[in-house]
Amino acid sequence: MNIVTDAKSQLTPEANLLAAHPTATGILTVDLDAIIANWRKLEKTAVPAECAAVVKANAYGCGAEQVSRALAKAGCKTFFVATVEEAAAVRAAVPQATVYALGGFFQQTGDAYAKIDCKPVIGDLNELAEWDVFCRRSGWSGGAAIHIDTGMNRLGLTVSEAQGIIPRINAGDHGITLVMSHLASAELLNNPANAKQLASFREIASLFTGVPASLANSSGVFLGAQFQFEMVRPGCALYGVNPTPEADNPMQQVVDLKARIVQIRNIDRGETVGYGGTWTARRPTRLAIVAAGYADGYFRAASANDGTRGAEVVVAGKRCPIAGRVSMDLIAVDVTDLDKNAVRRGHMVTLIGEGITVDEVAHHFGTIGYEVLTSLGRRFVRIYKGGDAVAASEAVAEKSEAAATPAAPPALPTAAPAAPPPLPAEPSTPAS
Repeated sequence: MNIVTDAKSQLTPEANLLAAHPTATGILTVDLDAIIANWRKLEKTAVPAECAAVVKANAYGCGAEQVSRALAKAGCKTFFVATVEEAAAVRAAVPQATVYALGGFFQQTGDAYAKIDCKPVIGDLNELAEWDVFCRRSGWSGGAAIHIDTGMNRLGLTVSEAQGIIPRINAGDHGITLVMSHLASAELLNNPANAKQLASFREIASLFTGVPASLANSSGVFLGAQFQFEMVRPGCALYGVNPTPEADNPMQQVVDLKARIVQIRNIDRGETVGYGGTWTARRPTRLAIVAAGYADGYFRAASANDGTRGAEVVVAGKRCPIAGRVSMDLIAVDVTDLDKNAVRRGHMVTLIGEGITVDEVAHHFGTIGYEVLTSLGRRFVRIYKGGDAVAASEAVAEKSEAAATPAAPPALPTAAPAAPPPLPAEPSTPAS
């Protein structure tokens, strides 16, 4: 995407970009070079373990296809997603990579896994039995991971259940390509749960002879070499969220979010702003009304009232406070302290970036950086810089064009579909 900037224009480069996209309300810029740099830092920290990449939830809102393609070119070989649908998008972007889906296996999804060569992460004995049935019937031999619960109490075989399948592992030809668990409190360096989970996983993983093991998430990478095993699985750290909240953030910031000022207005002292009239002007006040709100993932919790200061945004290079409640589509910002000519209708306001980190925004939202990134709305134009930016921008443009073209209705079947083969009365004993 080539944007021609008029040298005489008084608009910022971001506003010129919006002029090329007149229906857009804001710009979300994703720095692929920063993602690559973060992955390389994590990889270096975890050597000799392999550093995979978690790209679920559309790569935490940053674009799974674009991020996966850039990381694969940087050397990443293994990717984790949540669902088969997410896996299909990643597979299209990185045909040679190993892709795992964390959401588990159901027998009726077997064909979808096999079609895109995606490995399920199995965390239940019923799943394991169904996977075995599918593999025997289809001849599929793509492999799967075993997830063992060591303290999260969410997904995974219990340790005793995992011990029960060790004879299968010892018999060989078991089809298990990875054994993994997930840390519940890795971001808290001295939490005793970390050592407890480590001890439990180390003991059971040692029985999976010849099978690579993985325990560490983003924060777990920084807990030390004993947590890293043969593979680490960072997610949030790739996208700039601080994996070590008790210390400075070792990761580069990845996203920059700007939204357009749609109106400048002046109010008198004593007037209120926004729904409920919860914020009162203590002086003659100049407001910039910004085209973003909670429908775009900028949470209502960032609002300001007469007793509480809300979040800040950057206008003309300076931090300015939100005035009143964040609404569905709009935010009011107090720009009284700025020079009158410094801010105009059509200019851009920075919601994330220019010193405002994802973690700072998350603090105002009362949540974590993961939720901030995955909530950023589709109304923003997404652009990419660095890494595979040219291909990424082209992919976004192609997807936008495809979305604008009405799809042809599906053809009606000429005959009733064949009935699926009957299921056995009881799951067969797992194949060895």
